[in-house]
Amino acid sequence: MHQYLDYLQDILDHGTRHADRTGTGTIRVFGRQLRVDLSEGFPLITTKRVWMRGVTEELLWFLRGETNIQSLVRAGVSIWTDWPLQRYREETGTDISQEAFEEKIATDDAFAERWGDLGPVYGRQWRDFEGPERRVDQIERLVEGLREQPHSRRHLVSAWHPAQIEDAALPPCHYAFQCFVDGEPGDGQLSLMWQQRSVDSFLGLPFNIASYALLTCLLAQQADLTPHELIFNGGDCHIYLNHMEQVEEQLSREPYDRPTLHLHERDSIFDYTADDVSVEDYEHHPALQAPIAV
Repeated sequence: MHQYLDYLQDILDHGTRHADRTGTGTIRVFGRQLRVDLSEGFPLITTKRVWMRGVTEELLWFLRGETNIQSLVRAGVSIWTDWPLQRYREETGTDISQEAFEEKIATDDAFAERWGDLGPVYGRQWRDFEGPERRVDQIERLVEGLREQPHSRRHLVSAWHPAQIEDAALPPCHYAFQCFVDGEPGDGQLSLMWQQRSVDSFLGLPFNIASYALLTCLLAQQADLTPHELIFNGGDCHIYLNHMEQVEEQLSREPYDRPTLHLHERDSIFDYTADDVSVEDYEHHPALQAPIAV
């Protein structure tokens, strides 16, 4: 995707340097948009390897409504481990390794319950949004709405619960998404637009693009629609200063053609497993490693 590379170059060309919450430092711009035509292939970044299995496991974890990292760790996915690991080290004064921490999370249910929960993050808000008088399963309501009232202007899911922000290990970065249907179920098209307040443009955004593209495809299959356009709206779009070398390397690479996504059909959006999702013809440049800012 040349569009993604242009976005990275835009930050380098027009961004300003700032200190940030993590102490790492960023170069950042405010307010950017990417638009992706999903009919042209699945938007898995090819100028570095993006771990599609991790993307899939995380999205299904959201859709299950889970907030504990145990099932992710058992699936070999460590992308959420840094936050509870940091809390464990700070509160216990124990300099435990990530490997040892994840082993205890995976095998000790009591330890996982105490130390593996992230608070009311995405899964909780998507599936069990708590109001003053009732709780709402936003995903269930969204799928029902896409099927029964496809042209509604209320196909909206929010992960931003102002009363619970302080209770989450990390406030939601991608905090809301909206769906739009052109046509009718059977021959119509589904587009999705997501809003992101804070964008780790090198490590996070390629994951986010793939995740919301996959979500669009899952929703489209459930509503008998064709995936159409994926739209990203970013607020604070930044590159961490300790990612600059990797970004420069990525900008020197020429993208390959997009791969193709294949989904097994399921009766419910909550029935998918990682084995139901595969990509074919994913040609990519070598992986680029970089530290995550916690």
